[in-house]
Order: sequence, then structure tokens, then C-alpha cells
Amino acid sequence: MRSKPLHILAVKWFLLSLAVGIIVGLSTTAFMKILDFGITNSNNFYYPFLLPLGLFLNALVIYYLFPKADAHTTDKVIEYMKRFRRIPFLSVPKAFFLPMLTIASGGSAGREAPAADVGAGLGSKLGDIFRLTKEDKRKLGLCGISAGFAAVFGTPLAGAVLGVEILFAGSILYSALVPCLIAGITAYYVASFLGINYFYHQINFVPMNQLIIFEVIAAGIFFGACALIFIETMKSGKNISDKIRLWFPAKALIAGIVLLLLVFVFSSKFLGLGTETIRSSIEGRPAEWHEFFTKGVFTSVTLNFGGSGGILTPIFFSGSTAGAFFAETFSLDVGTFAALGVIALLAGAANAPLAAGVMGVELFGFAIAPYAIIVCAISFLINRKRSVFPSSLENTREIKKHTKR
Repeated sequence: MRSKPLHILAVKWFLLSLAVGIIVGLSTTAFMKILDFGITNSNNFYYPFLLPLGLFLNALVIYYLFPKADAHTTDKVIEYMKRFRRIPFLSVPKAFFLPMLTIASGGSAGREAPAADVGAGLGSKLGDIFRLTKEDKRKLGLCGISAGFAAVFGTPLAGAVLGVEILFAGSILYSALVPCLIAGITAYYVASFLGINYFYHQINFVPMNQLIIFEVIAAGIFFGACALIFIETMKSGKNISDKIRLWFPAKALIAGIVLLLLVFVFSSKFLGLGTETIRSSIEGRPAEWHEFFTKGVFTSVTLNFGGSGGILTPIFFSGSTAGAFFAETFSLDVGTFAALGVIALLAGAANAPLAAGVMGVELFGFAIAPYAIIVCAISFLINRKRSVFPSSLENTREIKKHTKR
């Protein structure tokens, strides 16, 4: 069979990527606006008491209404795409609505995964409509992930790189790079046009010198260790949850009560998205030594015991507070190292060093680039065989064998 001319393929992928970007930009905007409305009362005294009920209801819906639509987490979406499996369309509304319930009731989770997972599902469905090949459907799914990430964080370039970097840890699916870039930029501009505002903070560095290089290297090692702790905390939570043989909604209710008790021990700042803490750390607020770890515990309990939502926003929380603590300990600039912590933990915990480095430039300016490269590379090398997305670590050859059967 003769392959299509290059210009026809270019037009085809431009239009498909553009369509995915528009669709995901619209869905992500709707998701973020509804979620913002749902968390308007998060400062009220009764907010933490909603958590047990919220997790219980979330688990109840998963258990009875969507038992087979399991592609509602980023890790599951990665697994489906790696094996060229069709993403169940019911996973789209599940990934859209359930994280709202979890986050609005105080669950520690992020809003990027719903956007990316919905984007992957919609992209895959678009491939079904046009009867595309399995490979093309997977590219559209990656376009959806890129578009969702770009629309949530306002980082279209990082979204594109993440889309091609997240499927196989340590490798890049270059054939999807341009479509992911088109989808990410489109979704970002659609969301911006519809009123979504983003956080950008210019970081101004001192000129490069030997002392700052050693400080950044030390920080990279520290961030790599923090990423490892975050990964293991998530993994331990899953192992504990799997060993507890209870009715799933009951297990979620107990987990919500445990989190409520932890709020009284620590603080309510570890509930919900935690974006205020991320912002304040980058703007120079010092952090206590336990904050980066405590957020991981809250997130692990939330997501492993019935809650729904993303994991990248909690990673940014842990990274920013880890960086702020490191800077305070060694009398360094708090905002600078909080910003480096955000991208370094993304690089280490998600095995996405390139996306993390690009995101650093988009969020914090070009001056951060040389330092971002160092901390992201070190954090990634420390954790290259671990990830908060275990499916991305599956051996590529095994996947190819599986798909040939």
C-alpha cells in the first residue's frame, strides 16, 4: 500500500491536533471553572469535615457506577496507550466529575490529571470517529494529555514535551512531538481566551559562579531524595490499601476520618490543591521541615483509598516546600530554590526531566535554565527506575511483543 504524500499527512495532523486542542481547551476550562466554584468555601471551619463524606461518595460512585471504566487515572491511561488498548469512553465523565468531588471536599489531589485524562479519552474517541490506526489513536491520546497539561498550568511547550515523554520513561516518542505541540498551544490559548489565569513568577539569578553551582548540585541531590520519598510514600499507600480487605466505600470513609485527624495534628493547608502554599513558597515564604513529606502522606491516603485526581500538583507542593526548607536551612534565596524544587521533583517523580526543564523556563523565565538543567538531571538520575506512574516503566520490548500477539 502506498503511503500518503507528506503534505497530506501534515494537513491531516494539523487539523486533528487543532481539533484535540480546541476540545480539550474547552473541557479543561469548564472543569477548572466548576472546580473553582466548588472550592470557594475551602477557608470555612467546616471544610475539613467534608472529607470523609467526600471520599465515601467518590468510592461509592467508582464501585457501583463505573466499575469497568478504569482509565480515569494518568497511570491507567498510560497503560492503555502503551498496549494500544481502547480507552473506555465512560472513563471521560468519570475523570471529569469525580476529581471535583474529591478536591472540593478537601482531598489532596491535583487538577491536571482530570484534564489530561479527559484529553486522552477525547483524543482517542476522535480517532475512533475517523477510524484511525492504533498508532494514530495513541498519538491523539498523547495530544490530549499535552493539551490538558498545557491548559491547566499555562505551559504549552512543557505540555507538548510531557506528552511525548510520559509514555516510555527515559524515552521520547518523537513522531508525536509536533502534534502534541499544536494541541498544547491551541488548548492553552483557548483556556486563556475563556478567562483562565495562570501563575508566572520571574526568577532573577546571580551570575554563574562555582559556589552557586555546588549549592544547586546539593539541592538537586536533596530534591532527588525528596522525589524518592514521594514515590515510595505513594507506593506504600497503595500496598497498605490493597492489603485491607474491606468494602471499598467503607475503606474510603475510614481514610477520610484518618485525614481529618491528621488535619488537627498538622494543618488544613495539606488539603485540596495546595496552590496557595506553592505560590507563597515561590514568593519567598519559608517552609517547615516536614511539609514536603506530609503532603505526600495526605496525597497517598487520598488517592489510594477512594479519592480521584492528579498527582502533579501535590508534587509541586512537595517540591516548593522542600526547596523553601533547603534554602532556609543554608541561608539561600527561598523563592529561587522553591522554584527549582517544583521542577526537580517533577523530573524525578514523573521521570520527565525535559518537560520539567521546559516548564521551569515557561513559569520562571530563561534565567533559570542552566540551574533547572542541573537539578532536573540529578533528580531524574536518582529516580530513573522509579516513577509515580509505574506503567511508564514497563519494558518497551515487552509491550511490543504484547501488541504483536
